[in-house]
Amino acid sequence: KSKTRYNVRLAKRRGVEVTLGGVEDLPLFYEMYATTSARDDFVIRPYSYYADVWETFVERNLAQLLLARYEGETLAGLIVFHFGDRAWYMYGASTDRHRNLMPNHLLQWEAMRWAKAEGYRFYDMWGAPEVLDESDPMWGVHRFKAGFGGDFTSHVGAYDFPTSRLLYWLYTVVVPRYLGVLRRRHWGRQGRGMVGETVGYG
Repeated sequence: KSKTRYNVRLAKRRGVEVTLGGVEDLPLFYEMYATTSARDDFVIRPYSYYADVWETFVERNLAQLLLARYEGETLAGLIVFHFGDRAWYMYGASTDRHRNLMPNHLLQWEAMRWAKAEGYRFYDMWGAPEVLDESDPMWGVHRFKAGFGGDFTSHVGAYDFPTSRLLYWLYTVVVPRYLGVLRRRHWGRQGRGMVGETVGYG
């Protein structure tokens, strides 16, 4: 869409650059992810989880970290998973600095270009509201993703087949309540976002 194209070009004109990231960039990516979780009100897992993701997927050439930088400062990052003929945008993070430079728009565009250059036929932006309604909390995410074009595809949801009623009850009732407590405590802290401090799902 025209607004998205404008923002991509704006980021380029103002000097934002996108590069591939390495394992040495993972702590910084996590700090940005923690900042994003606080800003957008979701809870993420501890750093060790993403270190395991790196070892399991990135080091086996099943995922790639990309970073958007401006004058040497990292402003945003994302991790793209890939398999077969498809690439998936899974984790996205950004700081609160220089948001007027539109680093996320250029980052997504360059991630798509990277996926195409690597031979993947599809770039899946993954999450979207179940119902396309402006009142949905995910509407802003959908609007951002829709700006890049493509098709909205709805898939059949997951089916749970619990083998233990107790464990399933813990997973569906107790864990969400526990995460709610963590979220309230976490958002009330000052100086959030350092490696190892954030716990939860995401």
